[in-house]
Amino acid sequence: MNATTALKAYTNVGVETSIDSADSHKLILMLYQGALLAIASAKNQMLHKKTAHKGASISKAIAIIESGLHASLDMSVGGELAQNLSSLYGYMNMRLITANLKNDVVALDEVARLLTELKEAWESIRQPATVQALAQQPMPAAKTQLTYRKK
Repeated sequence: MNATTALKAYTNVGVETSIDSADSHKLILMLYQGALLAIASAKNQMLHKKTAHKGASISKAIAIIESGLHASLDMSVGGELAQNLSSLYGYMNMRLITANLKNDVVALDEVARLLTELKEAWESIRQPATVQALAQQPMPAAKTQLTYRKK
């Protein structure tokens, strides 16, 4: 086994372990991150005229958005928000197709910006468990010690 193969195996185990131990909130974050990485790779490949690799990276981003993010929407519960996200994901995929066909870096940047905004919003809706636990506990009384000097 050469070093590259070993590194790929190690990376795959790391990703699989992360997925196995992740809750649904973390999985959505991982999908956003994966789509952003695929778009960044596509942009780099586009700039270096690696057409086949660019197409594969854009296809990966589209698959993550469609089969991961869009498929995770619960239209029966999500209401207008789910409908808006569904439309936005469809728009992003159309922009990615355009970027692929026309080597349009601006389209890639637009989708990356939209995904980044959604990812940041998703991150902000959940506090770490320790912060939540601390927020539910009463604040302990502060111990103060005053020292007086005689004049």
